[in-house]
Amino acid sequence: MPIKIPNGLPAAATLRAENIFVMPQDRALTQDIRPLRIGIVNLMPTKIATETQLSRLLGNTPLQVELEFIQTSTYAATHTAEEHMLAFYTTFEQIADSTYDGLIITGAPVELLEFEEVDYWDELCQIMDWSLTHVQSTFHICWGAQAGLYHHYGIGKHQLDHKLFGIFEHRVEVPDSRLLRGFDDVFMAPHSRHTTIERADVEAVPQLRVLAASEQAGVYAIVSRNGRQVFITGHSEYDPETLRTEYLRDRDLGLPIDVPAHYFPDDDPARSPQVSWRAHANLLYSNWLNYFVYQSTPYDLTQIPVAAALATDPD
Repeated sequence: MPIKIPNGLPAAATLRAENIFVMPQDRALTQDIRPLRIGIVNLMPTKIATETQLSRLLGNTPLQVELEFIQTSTYAATHTAEEHMLAFYTTFEQIADSTYDGLIITGAPVELLEFEEVDYWDELCQIMDWSLTHVQSTFHICWGAQAGLYHHYGIGKHQLDHKLFGIFEHRVEVPDSRLLRGFDDVFMAPHSRHTTIERADVEAVPQLRVLAASEQAGVYAIVSRNGRQVFITGHSEYDPETLRTEYLRDRDLGLPIDVPAHYFPDDDPARSPQVSWRAHANLLYSNWLNYFVYQSTPYDLTQIPVAAALATDPD
């Protein structure tokens, strides 16, 4: 089935070139079907790249998905043209009365700030509170995961001595988890962050469950026991070239940056990266859409608060 995206979104050309069935809004209106409605709170500075990455993963399933991009009104994007934001994004105020099958909150390059120091923190807290009654399941990525764990459960983040940067090995700890169904026992995933979440802090919260972790990168996949919140501490959505771009950017700016671990063959930046995480990234998003969104969301989205109250542990 196709992914429905806003007419004219730059990601469309890339996805079509990859043989992903993209349906513009005007054609979707002619079909008698209710697609899964997925909101994306895109906090990344590279908004067009992130739009493409997430659209690619969400469009690689048999389910029809309709994407809506959301921006904060308390902070204006500085790395993306205003025309793009006006054409393809809505603000939280504009959708506050709406309901969604799923919501994604991306990472953001603000992790060295205290949460309360982030310009849009109060608005993001509003969105996270709203998601509890207006969204069936929310998928938090990297800093978005740290923000969600802090806001909902009081779990703080801790600064690392060195940036965690590269592709790291992870192990599945709950083999029968629906989120990780079909995963190999060991899988790879990208990370790019200066802060981390302590496992002991997560395990001290009975509503949360660690599904996968890494000796080097720490906890990776965390879910609330009712399945309505998913927290992923890495960036499984990253393209093959994303870490290279980040590395060259920081190197050229004279910032302290190591070659991303386990990324370039023989750690040689002159060579093309080896992609070792793509299959599991597709499976991660497919499982979330299938088990945590499609199979649990009510057909009438206005019934989400009722369904949420009755939700049980999906694992």
